[in-house]
Amino acid sequence: MCHGESCGCRGAGLAALRMMVGVVFMAHGYQKLFVYGLAGVSGAFAHMGIPLPGVAGPLVTFVELLGGLALFFGLGTRWAAILLAINMAVAVLAVHAKNGFFLPTGCEYALTLLVANVALALAGPGVCAVDNLICKKKTEAPPAA
Repeated sequence: MCHGESCGCRGAGLAALRMMVGVVFMAHGYQKLFVYGLAGVSGAFAHMGIPLPGVAGPLVTFVELLGGLALFFGLGTRWAAILLAINMAVAVLAVHAKNGFFLPTGCEYALTLLVANVALALAGPGVCAVDNLICKKKTEAPPAA
C-alpha cells in the first residue's frame, strides 16, 4: 500500500500521466504537421471560426508537437502543460462545448486533456524528468573556494 511521496508512488503516477499526455499531444501535433499540413490545419481552423487561422493553425500545431515532446521528457513540464491547457481550453470553448459532453464531437476528450495539463502544471513532472536533473544541478551548492 502506498502512503504518499515517501514510496515514490505519487511521482511515478505523475510521470505516467505526463508521458501519456505527452504522447497524445505529440501524435496530434505530428498529424497536423505531416498529415494535414499547416495550410490544411489553418483551413480547418478558418472553417471552425477560429480567429487568425493562418497564425492559430501553425501555433497550435507546434504547441502540440513540441509541448507533447517536452511533456514526454519532462522538460519545462509546467510551462508546456500551461500552454497545452490553454490550447485545450480554447478547443473546449470554441469548438467542442457546443456539441455537448460526449464524443465523437463533444468536449469530454478535450476537457480531460485540459484537466490533465492543469494537474501537471500544478503538481510538476513526477519522476524520471529532465526538469528534476536541471533542478538538482541548480540547487547543488557550488564547491567551496
